Amino acid sequence: MHNDISSGAVAPGLRVLSVAELLRSVRDTLERRFPLAWVKGELSNLSRAPSGHVYFTLKDRDAQVDCVMFRSRAASLDWEPRDGMQVEVRALPTLYEPRGRFQLTVEGMRRAGLGPLYERFLRLKEKLGAEGLFDAGLKRSLPPYPGRIGVVTSLAAAALRDVLTTLSRRCPAIPVVVYPVPVQGEGAAERIAAMLARASARAECDVLLLVRGGGSIEDLWPFNEEAVARAIRACRLPVVAGVGHETDFTIADFAADQRAPTPTAAAELASPSRAALVARVADCARALSRDMDRKIRYAAQALDSASRRLLHPAARLRSYQQLMTQLSARLAFAFSHRVHRCQSHLAQLQATLVSLDPTAVLERGYSITYGASGKVLRDASAVRDGEQLKTRVARGEIQSKVEKS
Repeated sequence: MHNDISSGAVAPGLRVLSVAELLRSVRDTLERRFPLAWVKGELSNLSRAPSGHVYFTLKDRDAQVDCVMFRSRAASLDWEPRDGMQVEVRALPTLYEPRGRFQLTVEGMRRAGLGPLYERFLRLKEKLGAEGLFDAGLKRSLPPYPGRIGVVTSLAAAALRDVLTTLSRRCPAIPVVVYPVPVQGEGAAERIAAMLARASARAECDVLLLVRGGGSIEDLWPFNEEAVARAIRACRLPVVAGVGHETDFTIADFAADQRAPTPTAAAELASPSRAALVARVADCARALSRDMDRKIRYAAQALDSASRRLLHPAARLRSYQQLMTQLSARLAFAFSHRVHRCQSHLAQLQATLVSLDPTAVLERGYSITYGASGKVLRDASAVRDGEQLKTRVARGEIQSKVEKS
């Protein structure tokens, strides 16, 4: 006998699987057989869902595969993936069961060719960072109003044109010194370091711009060399690094006193805006004018107040004469009043004296008798027989002798 599959017969002991069970088994087999691995290809059909997950196709000349990079992983990228980019993804082969579709779950992504170079970049960054070469305390402030700006770059670089255009637009009065040097290729790093040392020794600028446009990691590699990083830190002038595009980071960016995302941005960081300066000068002029007007108004008010207190000498003399006349009148009145009071008091004293004058009493018929001792007699029993008495009357004196019976 034989099993007739077409008739629906099933061999004894053979279990019938559901679709989900079959796909789950295939998924587990894939994930065990193929752990995380790096896969290289070209990005295509890239889209970012509202959830933040990124979906794309990774392809090469002979094949393609669907990929998904979940939001938590996509958020860690410091650059923006785009269609047509050559990338390397660290991915887990798996099976998306709801649709029975083979796909890669991407855990990380880097631009193609970053492998060995990127490892060198990380090792050097860690080494120099451990030495303290990137410490924030070493960073120098950029001069707010540089007298001269130096640009270290290639004369043929588009970055130089961008920088000069930006500086001419923002503040054309600032002189620019260009230090020409190759910015890519063999020996470029050493020549960049030597030019930085030369610019530092000449000390003819207040700030240096180390710039070049975008390119591959190989093109930008001179700016990831240790010699350039140490030359930046040894330079006596503050250095602004504007290398590549906004998503490009080099060792020079970490060593520089300030990083700019582009050469144009480096020129903007190093130069003041002429329009802003003109506006500030205008503001200062308006403030100065307001202050001067206020001071003039205050001085005018003070002058008016002083002028009201200021008198002509003749008027002041007249005022003094009036005061002297008033004082003289007051003194004369006071003296006259005092004399009158003294006269009145004297009259009162005279009246009192008159009333007490004994002669006045005698004029009224009274007399005063004195004893032999010359004392006034007040008691008749005090006299002796034969004593001589003297009696005073209003006009004259009378001598008498006492005779007692």
